[in-house]
Amino acid sequence: MNFATFGRTTLLLTALILTACGGGASTSSNNDPGPTVTCDPTDPATFDECGTVLIGFTDADGDFLNYTVDVLSLTLETADGRVVEVMPRKTRTNFTDYVDLTELVTAAVVPPATYVAGTISLDYGDAEVFVEAADVAKEAVVTDLDGVELGQTELKIVLSNRDQLVVAKRRAHLLQLDFDLAASHKVDVVPTPALAASEQFIVAEVHPVDEKQIRVRGPLLAVSEDEMSYTIAIRPFHDRASDFGRFTVNVTDETVFEVDEVMWEGVEGLRALNAAGQGTPTIAKGTLNITEREFTADIVLAGSSVPGHDRDAIVGNIIKRDGNFLTIRGATIIPHAVAVDRRVHFHDDVVVEVGPDTKVFKDVDRLSDLSNLTIDALSIGQRVTIRGNQPTPTTDALAPQILFDATHGAVRMHVTHLSGIVNTVMNGETDITLHSIDRRRVGIFDFSGTGQSADLDADPDNYQVRTVSLSLADFSTGKPIVVWGFPTAFGMAPPDFTGRSVIDYTDVRSALGVGWGALGTLAPFISMGTDGLVLDNQNGDIDQRHYIKQGPVLIDLTTLDSYTAIVPRETGRMLFSIKSQDSLRLYSHWDDFVGDLINSLDGATTARSMYAYGKYDVDSNTFTAVKLGIFLLEP
Repeated sequence: MNFATFGRTTLLLTALILTACGGGASTSSNNDPGPTVTCDPTDPATFDECGTVLIGFTDADGDFLNYTVDVLSLTLETADGRVVEVMPRKTRTNFTDYVDLTELVTAAVVPPATYVAGTISLDYGDAEVFVEAADVAKEAVVTDLDGVELGQTELKIVLSNRDQLVVAKRRAHLLQLDFDLAASHKVDVVPTPALAASEQFIVAEVHPVDEKQIRVRGPLLAVSEDEMSYTIAIRPFHDRASDFGRFTVNVTDETVFEVDEVMWEGVEGLRALNAAGQGTPTIAKGTLNITEREFTADIVLAGSSVPGHDRDAIVGNIIKRDGNFLTIRGATIIPHAVAVDRRVHFHDDVVVEVGPDTKVFKDVDRLSDLSNLTIDALSIGQRVTIRGNQPTPTTDALAPQILFDATHGAVRMHVTHLSGIVNTVMNGETDITLHSIDRRRVGIFDFSGTGQSADLDADPDNYQVRTVSLSLADFSTGKPIVVWGFPTAFGMAPPDFTGRSVIDYTDVRSALGVGWGALGTLAPFISMGTDGLVLDNQNGDIDQRHYIKQGPVLIDLTTLDSYTAIVPRETGRMLFSIKSQDSLRLYSHWDDFVGDLINSLDGATTARSMYAYGKYDVDSNTFTAVKLGIFLLEP
């Protein structure tokens, strides 16, 4: 399902929005410290006179299985026209990796100033883009809205006059770039290759509306037991040579470490990391304190535990198991570091052999949560990173039979994400109709062998989720549900899955997308005002995009028996935008946004498409938006 696509391609082909959605000195345009001549980002001696911008990449949930392009550069521009390069080296990234987290890609040292503009450059010449068609991967070509295949593009950064990025010396400022693939592409899976028409809509926020877990990677520089921290040179994605700035990772007594395939906790993990030595590759996942700009890791991988360091690795979900052979779907293959002629790439199916000597690890909160794991724990649906050897390397993403040897390797089990509809709720358990696992449709998963006997194999129509002490008070039959946790060990169901957290999708983000065809419509709304918008669900210009996605449920706007109200939420950060062919206006306040919208829809200008994220109340047919964007066609 595609939610929205925005207009005709301009001279720059796409638009990038940079804004701050909240208060604080770091985002107030009335407190401009001005350029500082004593700060030279290339001179370490002037470091104390500089500020730092932490830049992270993330993405909204969309239609793509893989969306890998080369990021050539990223610059920011001050109010007096000074241009600062904050990502000076080409790097390759897959934006679909960032639906559930934000990847920290650089800690750029910059002069204190008010930053008002900038540019990001992407290269589609060697892109790898895949969509799902009939439950299998299909290659796609990204084009502009006229059908011309994209090459190298520059995306203009435009800052709101109300909220600008103000950098002060000796302070770090977070800038999160949301590559919203769903809102900016219209995908046609019928032709071969599939076509993804793009009017990229990329939002950058100083104070993100959505706060996600953050991942940061890079080689070790130093360890401080006294400070309970370590310092790295940021090396994002799977880059093996670059240096994108220095960054400090804080740890606690509860931080779990896996260093060279040995588990540690707290200060013992720091000591193991220190013993591994300077230059040891690391990956940390955790949270960033927005106010203090301090990052604290929940889990740290280092040395041979880092995928691709000294062995090949794959990341994906187990869709089938036949003895010791696992079929991994939607795999990312990460070649080991010495394989200079190979690169990270997507492959839809990989068959992995495991054995008695395969080590098994698991994402846990405390070491005490671990049991003595074996390959018996690896069951259908489980998301995994597997380290081993690909005997016959290939970069053909759709080659029918790729074999991977992990008989003397290791498997890390990651928290896995289910979505479905509640059938029944019992004490400590819920039975659901399973729709998808990690956003792949349940039809691709073969649950044979998951049960203690064949008649007890997991049944997607009655999938049993153990919830232990998790509250199910808000759930009832027919409600959408998302569960995060782990499938039961292979051959040991029921229950089929143990949840660590459950989400009622009526209380969290839903997505609304509507389009009005190539020419747009003069009257997209029944009414517009400071109290909200009322969408004309029966507008005759509505095209194939007319849905609300609420967890696994698609709600057809044109079948509702009342008009859908769209209102801003009462508190918290929000982001609203109006895009035309040659301008982009950006608002963090609803009244400013709706005033512009009323003036713009003047009887000659048409609305082409709209997207929104927020909460949807089925009973009142009200969508409460935290993000909303509309594209207008001016005469």
